[in-house]
Amino acid sequence: MIKTIAFLKRKAGLSREAFIRYYETRHAPLILSIAPQVCDYRRNFLIEAGAIVAAGAATPDFDVVTELWYPDEAAFAAAMAAFTDPVNAQRIAADEENVFDRAYTRFYTVDERISASQR
Repeated sequence: MIKTIAFLKRKAGLSREAFIRYYETRHAPLILSIAPQVCDYRRNFLIEAGAIVAAGAATPDFDVVTELWYPDEAAFAAAMAAFTDPVNAQRIAADEENVFDRAYTRFYTVDERISASQR
């Protein structure tokens, strides 16, 4: 299994509710239509109330942590090829302009570790 995560910030002026609604009803379906190789796609929207934050810590510059899983290296490579295809990349960028402040976007492949007691 291969996993990627993205830290994404909502566009200025967009309420949390409008951000979540757009992401769930427009952006997520677009991503899945472009890369059906994604076998799991989770959006973790931050809830600031009750957050445990160290004194003096910076305010987060993201509103959602997105997780995408791919079953294997071939599926990951196919999805990356689909995302970076010029036509698809333009479709994604145009849609992102409606919902994200793209200057803050960060996208990483991660090495996920699960504790033995959680398996």
